[in-house]
Amino acid sequence: MTTSPADAAGGRSLLAVDAARAAILDSLVPVAGWERVPVRTVLGRVLAEDIIAPYNVPAHDNSAMDGYAVRAQDLTAGAETRLAVVGTAFAGRPFSGIVGPGQAVRIMTGASIPQGADTIVVQEVARREHEQVFIPPGQKLGQNLRHAGEDLAEGSVALAAGSLCGPAEIGLVASLGIAEVAVHRRLRVAILSTGDEIASIGRPLGPGEVYDSNRYTLFGALSRLGCELIDMGVVPDRPEALEAAFRDAAQAADVVITSGGVSVGEADFIREMMTRLGEVAFWKLAIKPGRPMAFGRIGDAVLFGLPGNPVAVMVTFYQFVQDALLKLMGVSPLPPAAHFPVRADFALRKQPGRVEYLRGRLQRGADGLAVTLAGAQGSGVLRSMSEADCFIVLPDDCTAVLAGDIVHVQPFHGLV
Repeated sequence: MTTSPADAAGGRSLLAVDAARAAILDSLVPVAGWERVPVRTVLGRVLAEDIIAPYNVPAHDNSAMDGYAVRAQDLTAGAETRLAVVGTAFAGRPFSGIVGPGQAVRIMTGASIPQGADTIVVQEVARREHEQVFIPPGQKLGQNLRHAGEDLAEGSVALAAGSLCGPAEIGLVASLGIAEVAVHRRLRVAILSTGDEIASIGRPLGPGEVYDSNRYTLFGALSRLGCELIDMGVVPDRPEALEAAFRDAAQAADVVITSGGVSVGEADFIREMMTRLGEVAFWKLAIKPGRPMAFGRIGDAVLFGLPGNPVAVMVTFYQFVQDALLKLMGVSPLPPAAHFPVRADFALRKQPGRVEYLRGRLQRGADGLAVTLAGAQGSGVLRSMSEADCFIVLPDDCTAVLAGDIVHVQPFHGLV
C-alpha cells in the first residue's frame, strides 16, 4: 500500500488517507439478509432488488402545461390563428370527443391529450374571447407534450438494487403502485467508549474525569444512517474488561466502533486487543486530526478503533467509517464526496506529510464564496464542529495557506 513519510514520533510509516479509504472499502461486502417492508417505512433503507416499472410512466400522452390542445396543422405560421374552444380536459377527466379542424380544447396539466390534438399552447400566450381562443404564431408541433413512457418505460428499472431511499425514491415507488419493497436488513453496530477518565452523563465528575461525548456523537451519526445500535457503554482501561466487551460486541454486531485507546500510551489496549482477538489492517494514518485510527476484524465483525479526541472521532467517522457502513448496508454505488474550491479568508502554517481537516464556515461576500475558520482548531474542541458547516481539506504537501488562496472544502450538508 502507498504510505506517507515516516512518522517522526513513532518511527513507523503512516498510511495515506486515500490508501486507507481504499483498503477499507475493498475489504468489505454487504451484509447478508433482507426483508420486505411497506413503502412508507423505507426512508434511509437500501433496496435489495431492482424496482421494475409495471407500466409506462406516464401511462398516457398528457399535457405538461395548462393551456390549449390544438392541431399544429391548423396554426398559421406568420399570423394569429383563431380556433373554436369545444371542451375542457382535466387530469383524470379526459375530453371524450375529437379535436377537429379549427378547434381547440382547454387542457390542464396532466390531462390526457385529446384525440386529434398534437400540440399544447400554454395559456399565458393564448388570448381567450368567450368560446374562441387566439393563438400567436411561433408554435411548434408537439410542444409541451409528455409522451407515455417518457419517464419510465414498462419493464425498465425504475430504481436499481443498492439505491438508498430518500423522499424522492419513496414517491417514485408509490407512483408505480408498489406497496412493499425488498430492502437489506439494518446494519447492527455496537459502540463503546474506553478509558478510566470517561464518565457517563448523569453523575458528578470525579477528579480528572470528562463526560463521554463520543458515544453520543456516534449515536447521532449512526441513528441518521438507520443502523441498529448496540450501546456497550463505557469500558474501563482493564484488559479483562476490554476483552469481554470486545467479544460480546463482536458476537452481537456486524460492526464494532470504539473511541479512545488506540494510541501508544501504556493504557491504550485497543490495538493490542484487536491483534490478539482478530486482526489489525492498520492503525496509524497520515491525517490530522485522527492519526491513531485502527481498522480490522474480530471474528466476523468489522472493527473501527477511533481516537479519543472528540473532533478526531468525527473526522475519522465521516472520512472513513461512514462510507464503509454504507457499503456494508448494500449502497451501490457509493455517493461521491462533494468537494469544491473556494477562497480562503484566513492564513496559517501547516506541517507537510498529513492531510489536515480544518473546521470551516462558508460565507458569501462581494467577491463571491469564501471560507473562514470556525473557532479554535484543537482536536478536543467539539464546539468548533458545531459552529462549522464544512471541512477545509489541506493536502499532505501543503505547508501554508495565505488569505486569498484557493482551498478545497467538503460541505457538511449531505455528509453529516
